[in-house]
Amino acid sequence: PLPSIDKMVDGASGHAFLSFLDAYSGYNQIMMYPPDEVHTSFITDHANYCYRVMPFSLKNEGATYQRLMDKVFHQQIGKNMEVYVDDMVVKTTSATDHAADLAEVFS
Repeated sequence: PLPSIDKMVDGASGHAFLSFLDAYSGYNQIMMYPPDEVHTSFITDHANYCYRVMPFSLKNEGATYQRLMDKVFHQQIGKNMEVYVDDMVVKTTSATDHAADLAEVFS
């Protein structure tokens, strides 16, 4: 399930430094489970195709993406980061800590 946006806003309040991140084309970085690729097939004049990465049109795409982000950033969520689907905020109270937290997020 998606986290409460109100909890995320409350969690980010009171921090002096905030960096907002957007995972550009994040959905297209998630590989489809190979046996499920056939369920995303479509036909053109030239051939039949199927998605090998998660398209935007799937019913559970948002929940799948959120679950992956929760898994990737589980040590930072609630501590120095909040994640809502493909939008993230890194939050700290000092510039020194902020630089270190950003380095941790990008590593």
